[in-house]
Amino acid sequence: MKSTARRRSYGVKGAPYAHPSPTTTFKRARSAPYFFLLPATLLFALFFALPIGYALWLSFRKVKVSGLGLGSGARTEVWAGLENYTDALSDSELLHGTLRVLGYGCIVVPVMLGLALLFALMLDSEKVRLAPVTRLAIFLPYAIPGVVAALLWGFLYLPDVSPFYFVLDRLGMPQPDLLDGGPLYLALSNIAVWGGTGFNMIVIYTSLKAIPAEVYEAAKLDGATPLQIALRIKIPMVAPSLVLTFFFSIIATLQVFNEPTTLKPLTNSVSTTWSPLMKVYRDAFGEGDIYGAAAQAVIIAFATLLLSFGFLRAANRRQKQEAAR
Repeated sequence: MKSTARRRSYGVKGAPYAHPSPTTTFKRARSAPYFFLLPATLLFALFFALPIGYALWLSFRKVKVSGLGLGSGARTEVWAGLENYTDALSDSELLHGTLRVLGYGCIVVPVMLGLALLFALMLDSEKVRLAPVTRLAIFLPYAIPGVVAALLWGFLYLPDVSPFYFVLDRLGMPQPDLLDGGPLYLALSNIAVWGGTGFNMIVIYTSLKAIPAEVYEAAKLDGATPLQIALRIKIPMVAPSLVLTFFFSIIATLQVFNEPTTLKPLTNSVSTTWSPLMKVYRDAFGEGDIYGAAAQAVIIAFATLLLSFGFLRAANRRQKQEAAR
């Protein structure tokens, strides 16, 4: 009797070895994902959502100066409405910087994605040798910080210290100035292409590896050549990865800042407003106009969001049309 009572005591609710009820287990299972998401949510709110909200608030404010602007209370922050936005949209420097960035993007995005796709297809070939080493060599420039990469290429562009100019001088060939005029776009684009091709190549190469081998075997049985397999099977099947890399490339292009800022001390062709973000930086920290800079930053963010959303919507619509066929 004693042993039976002792055994039964462990099944009573609140006993040391009692199992939780199904309701309690279900509640814990439902709340567990939120505990895992809590750190990321806090970081997102502190370092992303809060700065965006603060920039929006600053974009609707301005400083009102009373009298000579001396003494306490002479400068007060007041509501500005849409004044900062109208000033930003009518600013010719911001417009010219946007046009320069669009021209820069027309060079960077097609060349970078074209090389990334070409390298991915080459690495996915059956006849390739030393694929891991080659893949690492192509990806390695992406691991170098953008500022360091811009400095390295900047000194290679300088005629006085560049080994390329030394070789051209010995061969009696012309020595173009890559940091002046039109060639400047090529010089900046080269830095971006050199650093970003590896990342896009890895994304596309991963998609190629996910294609079932049976698809290739069936194409070979039908007499398809490697070139036909690449053009008619591989590229169409990695189209979602191409859309993703194109989306990321557009955002990176519109936010170009490191390359022209780093090359600015090396040439007079790069102004402080060469790109929209450079103008925002100059207005905020060079001229102290944080309110106008905040409005410009909001406009750039909205334009990036609108362009990205439009591109993704068009890409999804095309995929649905192809799937319907």
